[in-house]
Amino acid sequence: MTRPEQVWQSEPEAAVAEQQEASEDAVMTRIGQAVILLHAGDREEARNRLGEIWSDIGEDGDSLHRCTLAHYMADAQDDPADELAWDLRALTAADGLGHGLRDGLPAQHEPHPAVRVFYPSLHLNLAADYVKLQRTDAARLHLARARAATGALSDDGYGNGVRAAIARLERRLAAEPGGEPRPFPEQHP
Repeated sequence: MTRPEQVWQSEPEAAVAEQQEASEDAVMTRIGQAVILLHAGDREEARNRLGEIWSDIGEDGDSLHRCTLAHYMADAQDDPADELAWDLRALTAADGLGHGLRDGLPAQHEPHPAVRVFYPSLHLNLAADYVKLQRTDAARLHLARARAATGALSDDGYGNGVRAAIARLERRLAAEPGGEPRPFPEQHP
C-alpha cells in the first residue's frame, strides 16, 4: 500500500520505504520481546537481547528506538551506576525526538507534544537512580523536572501512576535527614 508521502516516489523507492518501515517495526518487536523477558524476571537474558539490539541500531540509530531500548535496559541493570547511564541515554534519545529541520536548520522549539509525555517518567527514573546513588541534590533536580513536566500527562492510568510515583519519591526525599523543603539545585543563584 502506498502512503500519500510516497506518491512522488518511484515504485522501487516506495518498496524500499515500506521495507524500512517494516524493519523499524521489527526493532520495536524485538525490544518488546526482550521486555517480556525482563518482566518475567529473566533480567540477564533481557539485558543480553537488549544489548544485541543496541549494537544493531547503534548510538546514532532512530531516537525512538534508542529511547525505548535505553529505558528498558536501565531496568535490566543490577548496578545503580549502570542504570543511571542507561537512563541518561534514554533522556538524550528523547531529546532527539520530535526535533526536525526547519528551512534546512535544526528546529529550535519545544519537543513535539507526543514526545513531552516521556519526560515526567524519564526524569522520575533519573531521580530514583540518584537516590540509589545517594546523590540527593541531583535526585531533587530531576524530581522537580519530572513534576514540572506532568502537564503533558493525560488523566489516565499511566499519567496518574507517574504522578503518584513522583509524589511517593517527593515524600521519601522529604522524610530523609535534611529533607525539609528547600530550593532545588537549579534554583540557587
